[in-house]
Amino acid sequence: MHLVAIGGSDAGISTALRARELDPSVDVTVVVADAYPNFSICGIPYYFSREVQPWQSLAHRTHADLEATGMRLSLNTLATSIDVQGQRLTVRDQDGTESSIAYDELMVGTGASPSTAGIEGLDRLGPDDGVHLLHSMGDTFALERYLDEHQPETAIIVGAGYVGLEMAEALTVRGLQVIQLQRGPEVLSTLDPELGALVHDELTRHGVEVLANTRVEEVSRDTGRLTVSGSRDGAPFSHGADLVLVVVGVRPNTGLLTSAGAATGAGGAVVVDDRMRTGLPHVWAAGDGVVTHHRLLGVTYLPLGTTAHKQGRVAGENAIGGDAHFAGSLGTQVVKVFDVVAARTGLRDHEAIAAGFAPHSRTAIADDHKRYYPGATPISIRVTGDTLDGRLLGSQLVGTRGAEISKRVDTYATALHHAMTVAEMSDLDLSYTPPLGSPWDAVQVATQAWEREVRSLSTRLS
Repeated sequence: MHLVAIGGSDAGISTALRARELDPSVDVTVVVADAYPNFSICGIPYYFSREVQPWQSLAHRTHADLEATGMRLSLNTLATSIDVQGQRLTVRDQDGTESSIAYDELMVGTGASPSTAGIEGLDRLGPDDGVHLLHSMGDTFALERYLDEHQPETAIIVGAGYVGLEMAEALTVRGLQVIQLQRGPEVLSTLDPELGALVHDELTRHGVEVLANTRVEEVSRDTGRLTVSGSRDGAPFSHGADLVLVVVGVRPNTGLLTSAGAATGAGGAVVVDDRMRTGLPHVWAAGDGVVTHHRLLGVTYLPLGTTAHKQGRVAGENAIGGDAHFAGSLGTQVVKVFDVVAARTGLRDHEAIAAGFAPHSRTAIADDHKRYYPGATPISIRVTGDTLDGRLLGSQLVGTRGAEISKRVDTYATALHHAMTVAEMSDLDLSYTPPLGSPWDAVQVATQAWEREVRSLSTRLS
């Protein structure tokens, strides 16, 4: 059997590794559009902050490591079309030469591309002008080169999501004065504004100027300086800088599959089932280019590296005759911004209402460990549950880097995965020692606060 996987990132490599793990006799070829297979795109901001050096350290596995598993890598090779009936993939190498590869099974993991959100000027200005996107190793090298050659003193970051916040920290560490523009009312729009405000405060504390409710319409360059213009709070807005970084999300790369006849769904991504089948014979797909099966929302589009790894693993097993299922996502995410960590899993109120639940959210503040032991810090935890049956629906957390935020959001994610109620969280046998926690862990303090408030509301309404 010859399995061809398109894409050298999470989904493609996971597919190849899983297939070779289960059946070392399978012939596996991975088609990679650039020269950097299995590099951590999530780690790029830490390269710019100098915490990860050299850039080669961003490779999850080296080229040699990957080939040692028995897979064959075809680098700098772009997949251009799929002949579904003939089971052949047409590719073009870096010299422009086209050829075809026969396959028995094909997995497409073409991922996503950075969105430009309709901002004018981005089609005319590029890295040499000081305008950068950040989604690949090529983008990384271009930005690093610009920083070295031009020594910019000021930067505007358009977008305050995970990558935007991480890059605000990285560029600040590099000595730039950073202005961060956010379209919504608060940074990190995956959190409720009251928790996003805590991240905002941390940015401000480290010298980042945050401008919310700012809609960017154009980036231009005149007399050697870049200008970002649009509106802020409904009024005209314009600001100059030496460098502009645009990180406003991604859009799925679907052209290869839709040209072959695949359907698209949520977010414009390619439709797959929970076995990662596209509906085209012998063609599978995974990663940021396909829809996500969410355990609470159903089918949605939620591009995450963790999801791509899992989907790729499912696709690799099924492509060689297995019967694996993608168990679904909960959108669990975490980000470090200077000395603060923010995380979320599951649903917020508006998402829960749209999914047909009857949610109520309550924010509690609990110490990360016993206060009598030095160094205790508060964690803000917002719990969302269903008022009809008490089911846990989601949580959001913000605290200091040492407060085990990622561990605690994972506790909620585990409870969500198993459809636990908010009350059942108190039954969990969680670890305790005074330097690290409390007899009732912070996650349980927050769920108990939710229970008390819902009971009180119910009593007043009865």
